[in-house]
Amino acid sequence: MSITIERFDVNQLQSHLPEFIDLLCDTVNNGGSVNFLAPFTQEDADRFWQKIAADLPDGTHILLAALETGRVVGSVQLALATQPNEPHRAEVQKLFVHSNNRRQGIARLLMSAIEDQARACHRTLLVLDTERGSSAEPLYEQMGYQRVGSIPGFALNTSGKPSDNVIFYKTIV
Repeated sequence: MSITIERFDVNQLQSHLPEFIDLLCDTVNNGGSVNFLAPFTQEDADRFWQKIAADLPDGTHILLAALETGRVVGSVQLALATQPNEPHRAEVQKLFVHSNNRRQGIARLLMSAIEDQARACHRTLLVLDTERGSSAEPLYEQMGYQRVGSIPGFALNTSGKPSDNVIFYKTIV
């Protein structure tokens, strides 16, 4: 396995759009709790990625892609806080790894790389949330994220049932 992690701009996202669409559909339709309900269509995924593409040019949103021989197999995003009282903070969002590529350390590589991006943007506090009981929950703990708490019934899972979320933070230097 030869995985590279790259920061993508709008043009790169558009040139790999079918792969990003497949990645998101695969994630949602395999139970990944990332704000969407199954069944999730390619049209749904295209709308999501077009919104991300609109957010990339102003520099407040960062998209990283995990590539295996030039093909997108994972991604993660960083949303930089923009209010005057939060120049030190960012939110890690939408960590995806294609189901065919899981359990190979790709999520860990993406998380390490997004932390490097946060440091480069002078962010020292990262926050994120995930569905309680998800496979991401232990990964975040292993990577040093501190559990803040859980909110019962915070969102619907992919099958439409209420699920709890867990909120994490990490201080980085």
